[in-house]
Amino acid sequence: MKNKRWGIGLIMFGERQAEEPSPPPEPLKEPKIDTTETTRALGVENYENPFYKDQPSSILSSLGSVLVVIGTALVIFAAARNTITWHAQKFWGASGDFWQAQWDKFLDVAGEDPTYLWVFGSTAITFGVYWLFGGIYTFLDVTNMPKVIRRYKIQPGTNEPVDRTKLMKVIWCVLLNQIAVGIPSSYLMYYSMKWRGFPGIRELPTFHWVLYELAIHILVEEAAFYYSHRFLHSKHIYKYIHKQHHEWTAPIAVTAIYCHPVEHIFSNLVPPFLGVFIMGSHVATAWLWFTLAILSTLNAHSGYHLPFFPSPEAHDFHHLKFNNCFGVLGVLDRIHGTDAAFRQTRAYLRHIMMLSFIPPRVAIPDTQLTKMKYWKMQHESKQQ
Repeated sequence: MKNKRWGIGLIMFGERQAEEPSPPPEPLKEPKIDTTETTRALGVENYENPFYKDQPSSILSSLGSVLVVIGTALVIFAAARNTITWHAQKFWGASGDFWQAQWDKFLDVAGEDPTYLWVFGSTAITFGVYWLFGGIYTFLDVTNMPKVIRRYKIQPGTNEPVDRTKLMKVIWCVLLNQIAVGIPSSYLMYYSMKWRGFPGIRELPTFHWVLYELAIHILVEEAAFYYSHRFLHSKHIYKYIHKQHHEWTAPIAVTAIYCHPVEHIFSNLVPPFLGVFIMGSHVATAWLWFTLAILSTLNAHSGYHLPFFPSPEAHDFHHLKFNNCFGVLGVLDRIHGTDAAFRQTRAYLRHIMMLSFIPPRVAIPDTQLTKMKYWKMQHESKQQ
């Protein structure tokens, strides 16, 4: 009976406690982040990036991370070297003669004039690849078909469909760069290669040597493009040259070389060519490299993060905020700390090759806060 009275007393006490109104929760306040000092240290424009959080910059720390990755890759490669070499030699022995035979047939028709191959052959290859694959992306942007592709948009709601007046302006500028700037530049590059010396036209290089040269081309382009691109963002020249390219805060594929002619020469043409010049590459190797470089920049500007494609999130973020992600691979951005703001975003988590058909924004969704910041960034970009 005593226990029962205690039980009734506790229930009544609980009811009285429940009747007392609880104080309303204080609203969460987002801390205001000052990015002035960090962006000044980076030497780039401060566009008041809402994602930015100051981090202690440590080049040695970043360089250490890069060295760990490279060192691990070298250890794995060294362990598997004999197997890889054996398979590569077997592959080249089976297919090398085939490709040499096809190259001989091509030269029998086109001729072996190095001027013709280096100038007009390179122009035809780059022009064809750019508009074949760029045209496919443009079809997606103009028609919004198939609808399933829109699930892979990096900036949903942009260019759906693309403004046709702006698109025609881009196409005209790109054609002008490819013809009026590209062909004379091809002549200069040919005479540079003639002065430097290049291998004979008829014999193709070995499979191993092609892979080695491509690795050098990638590294040289990363350095040349990063620093030339960073220079174009200098406050003294940005508005005169590079600002044209950044008219598109949500880029589409064919805007890859929508730019001022000076930028096209020093940021689009010279960086890929430098590796070819340094290595004295065969013209066929140069064509292969130029093709890969064009496919890479089309993908980086496409606005779509498609499955099984390299992630274009970093360069898309660069177009949105201008002051981060200047490189191609991201290695120099990490070393110099010019990806600090990008690494604070959900886009950075999505910056991987998607090995499934799940859209990146579904696999790694935005939080409510990042959605609000994203739309704020888009609004600010349109006002600039």
